[in-house]
Amino acid sequence: MNLRMQHLPKIAAIAIAIGLCACFSGYSVVKKEAPDVKVPVNNLPTTEITPLLGEDNTATFLAALPPATPNRELLAQSWDSYRRRFIQNDGRVIDYEASDRSTSEGQAYAMLRAVLIDDADTFARTLDWSEKNLQRRENGKPLDSLWAWKWGKRNDGTWGAIDNNFASDGDIDAITALILASRRWQRPEYLDLARTKLKDLWNHSTAIGFAGNRYLLPGPSHAFIPNSSTLYLNPSYLATYAFRIFATVDPDRDWLSLVDTSYQILEKSAQLSNVGLPSDWVALDIPTGKYQILPRTSQIQSLYSFDAYRVWWRVALDAAWFNSPQAKQYLQTATKHLQQIWREQKRLPARIDLQGKQLVDYEATSQYAMLYAAWNLIEPQLGKEILEQKLLPQYKQGIWDDHSAYYTQNLAWLGLIEPSVLPRKLLQTD
Repeated sequence: MNLRMQHLPKIAAIAIAIGLCACFSGYSVVKKEAPDVKVPVNNLPTTEITPLLGEDNTATFLAALPPATPNRELLAQSWDSYRRRFIQNDGRVIDYEASDRSTSEGQAYAMLRAVLIDDADTFARTLDWSEKNLQRRENGKPLDSLWAWKWGKRNDGTWGAIDNNFASDGDIDAITALILASRRWQRPEYLDLARTKLKDLWNHSTAIGFAGNRYLLPGPSHAFIPNSSTLYLNPSYLATYAFRIFATVDPDRDWLSLVDTSYQILEKSAQLSNVGLPSDWVALDIPTGKYQILPRTSQIQSLYSFDAYRVWWRVALDAAWFNSPQAKQYLQTATKHLQQIWREQKRLPARIDLQGKQLVDYEATSQYAMLYAAWNLIEPQLGKEILEQKLLPQYKQGIWDDHSAYYTQNLAWLGLIEPSVLPRKLLQTD
């Protein structure tokens, strides 16, 4: 059983700890036709929920996937089911497990999935809603082109941005989707928007750390640089394949340097774990370059859990799309402990501490899906086993686990879809 509810939301943990504040962004409804991506000057707030996307397009999505795609029918059906259950007609993605909120992460996952399955209409809707409602503002004026990470119903009953901070993984996934969409559907305005966002992401979500190297921050510097000698980092945000793509469209910034520091973080911070697993969160001591566990008093912790699962998928994409030897080596090394547990027990716990202790009895479908992406590349037999024994049995009529499990739907689908469904030409240099 997947217990996403047990997982403290990623940026919310820091928001609680340091008292970050939110600002208003209106809730708007888009028209049915493919919307423009420009941000309106004013948005009228409303408390009404628009209808969900209701039309069954499974056959269309099935045709969009190459005939040889593994689990092709399941992927087409589950995307269509997700669209109709979790995405409103105006493009808002709803997380039913968290008071019907929306997040930049959820909007970006929808965009990325839409590009992979060639769904230009859903892509345009989710982008339009995000641009109109998640823009970060201060005193009514735009701060930048990044997205506020959390949007929902406020205490006064109005709907809007609840936390004005951004989460860099959401912006990274959205920018990646924009670049791929611009190439897939010949939409130059998507590329223009991506380049604007890349400049802001670099300026607001990267920082100089050990030996003058640049590191990706999980969000704003004031939230993740607690003092002049420390960076707080989230390994699951490190999208090395995305940084390679960014380098092809934004030569003014050294995105490939983030590839280097990302693998440094992944490889060296794994040494904090006696069993070599990535952690949800780690700290970097800037003067020495040493990685540290977060303080026990912190509400974000250094352990292997729901955030860290995404490391397997992100690194697997770098291996599959860019044939990265470093990615393949990391996956082989860092998953050894999980390989051993699986071979011995045929099940994996959802949370493991730095000493290798299994903290819970329950399992997580999202973990199996992210591991499938990795093991399908480096240990195909193990990948086949978790697919047949853990993933397919949890899938029923378009849904994994249960009908409110937003996080599981996304990670399960992203883990199962073959990276090769994306035409190679979309990854090439402009």
